[in-house]
Amino acid sequence: MQGSLAAWMAAKLLTVEAALEAWVTDASVPQLGWGAPTGLVQAMRYAVLDGGKRLRPLLVLAAYEAVAPAAPTQADVAALRAACAVELIHAYSLVHDDMPCMDNDVLRRGKPTVHVKFGEAGALLAGDALQALAFELLTPDDGSVPHAVQGRLCAVLSRAAGSTGMAGGQAIDLASVGLALTEPELRHMHQLKTGALLQASVMLGAVCGQASESVQLALAAYGQAIGLAFQVVDDVLDVTADSAALGKTAGKDADNDKPTYVSLLGLEASRQLARDLLVQAHSALRASGLAHTTALAGLANLVVQRSH
Repeated sequence: MQGSLAAWMAAKLLTVEAALEAWVTDASVPQLGWGAPTGLVQAMRYAVLDGGKRLRPLLVLAAYEAVAPAAPTQADVAALRAACAVELIHAYSLVHDDMPCMDNDVLRRGKPTVHVKFGEAGALLAGDALQALAFELLTPDDGSVPHAVQGRLCAVLSRAAGSTGMAGGQAIDLASVGLALTEPELRHMHQLKTGALLQASVMLGAVCGQASESVQLALAAYGQAIGLAFQVVDDVLDVTADSAALGKTAGKDADNDKPTYVSLLGLEASRQLARDLLVQAHSALRASGLAHTTALAGLANLVVQRSH
């Protein structure tokens, strides 16, 4: 099963990388006759290409295939666009999070952060442009994605990225430096900052596959469990892995006096929580009644068992 998951992931990653390579470009807009400034596109491509686990796109595609394993080609187009769109939102969030006004980090995905390479203004604009491009991908005007599907995809992604999702979680994170949060407070912060976009990735795939309401509820529970598990494992790795393995600066949370699951519960209890969340994720998949959940189950295992 692990070998089959690896083969599935390899094939999907090739497809996603090719699509990102094609869509994050300075191609001209026919109505205007000019393209994006070259320096801006270079910063955008630097932020997105050749790095990252691509977990979010893989979740989109895995959920889509679980819901609609024999869907028409048109739905395949929507799923690929959604997979790339959520990765662009994730990339933009990392660009902004790394800036001096936020986490002030100099290393991401094993290379200098975007503001180190292109300056603060360049990084800010690159993040802004990546966010806009995500929604451009979801709203093609060539008829390949029905307007009703476009609307639902935009609603899912915008809510997950906005003030009641990722951006709201980051605001709580910045406001919580030096504070002792309770477990429910910490859980809420992580569910917004990290979990919302991971859960949305699953739901984007469900939308593309036109999942029933009951299936969407089960997949939402799965997404919520792995979304929180991802951040719990991140908290663990921040104190157990080195910067070379992580591709980003290790120990930053402790150095910045940020509340984490490890600081609240301790290392072993945090590891146990991640395992418990994995059990919840698998239970939600069983409750969905879907027959083709091997990829979703495997991705959940990877989230909890990863070493970087």
